[in-house]
Parts: sequence; C-alpha cells; structure tokens
Amino acid sequence: MPEDIKIGISGGTFDPIHYGHLIIAENIRNSFKLDKVIFVPAGLPPHKKHLKVTSSLDRLNMVKKAVSSNSYFEVSSVEVEREGYTYTIDTLKHFRKTYGEAAKLFFITGADVIKELHLWKDYSEILSMCSFVTALRPEYNDDEFYKAIEHYRSNFNANIYIADAPMVQISSTDIRNRIAENRSIKYLLPECVEEYIFKNNLYK
Repeated sequence: MPEDIKIGISGGTFDPIHYGHLIIAENIRNSFKLDKVIFVPAGLPPHKKHLKVTSSLDRLNMVKKAVSSNSYFEVSSVEVEREGYTYTIDTLKHFRKTYGEAAKLFFITGADVIKELHLWKDYSEILSMCSFVTALRPEYNDDEFYKAIEHYRSNFNANIYIADAPMVQISSTDIRNRIAENRSIKYLLPECVEEYIFKNNLYK
C-alpha cells in the first residue's frame, strides 16, 4: 500500500443512496486525484435519533449495489457493525489504523454539515485527522458557511476545500416521498437500487 495513498470518505445515512451522492463523489475523486472513495453508511446516527431510519442492512445493501460498477468506489460496514451510536471520530480512527498515519483522508460532505461541525463529538480532533471537501452549487451564497470555514482554518488549522461539482437536485427525502405517493423515481438513482427498493417494499 503506497504511503501517500489518498482516501475519500463519503459518510451518510444514504436512505436511499442516489445519483447526487455518486456524481459528487466521482467528481471529487477525479478533481483531488483520490485513489478511492469509501462509502460509509451510518449505523445509528445520533443526529437522527428522533427520525425513522431504514434498517442499516437495507441501506448498506443499496450502497453496495449502487457503487458496484465503479472500481474506484468501495463500501465499508464499519458503522453499521458498531454497537450504539456511530460517531465520525471513531470511523476516522478506524481508517487511520487501516491505512496508516501517512495516508491522506478526505471527508466528503455537504455545505450544511460544515456549519455544524462544532456540534460533532471531538470535532477538533476530527479537523486534525482529515481534510474536508464540500461541493457547492455555483450560485451558493451563505455567509455563515464561509465564516465557519474561516473559523476552522484560523483556530484549528483545518483543511477545508470547496469543490466545483455539478449539483444534481436530488434528495433522499424526495425519493422516499415519491415512493410513498406512488410517483416515479426513475432516473433519480441507479436501476439496481430502484429494484431493491421495490423488491423489499421499502418506503411504502
């Protein structure tokens, strides 16, 4: 394993995974010359404890199907297998141990997450363990977002990058609502994921 390996980590609930997740991950992989992107479905996310989340096994299976055709994409079940709430700090420690201290970790996330980093468990340690990459719509304009980046850079020496990526207006919430209302979800997510959803009667 090369010492300077560059690993992208795409964490999320993925309920369900859709083309928006995949397009952003592939674009960032290419732009930052990452050796691979590892998708990490959340097990029991603490920030969604009041919401109904589809079983971790179903979400994991959907992600596996969605990324199977891309040799640069992998799936990790580390959070699904972890008991109790899943925290990013523990996941990063897992990958640091797996790939070594010299590996460069890039956490791929949305702009809204950047503004909430201070709420994460051990967030200052997280900022020292990995870089963050966030994709924005070209017209994105949010002063709080840019202030948060400047704060983390100035006070924690954080590496936070803004990636130019085509932003596809697809959301997991919209997909779930469409299914519940018997509306089409075609072309919003991979066909193999769509088949899995209907085969297992999810989101009805």
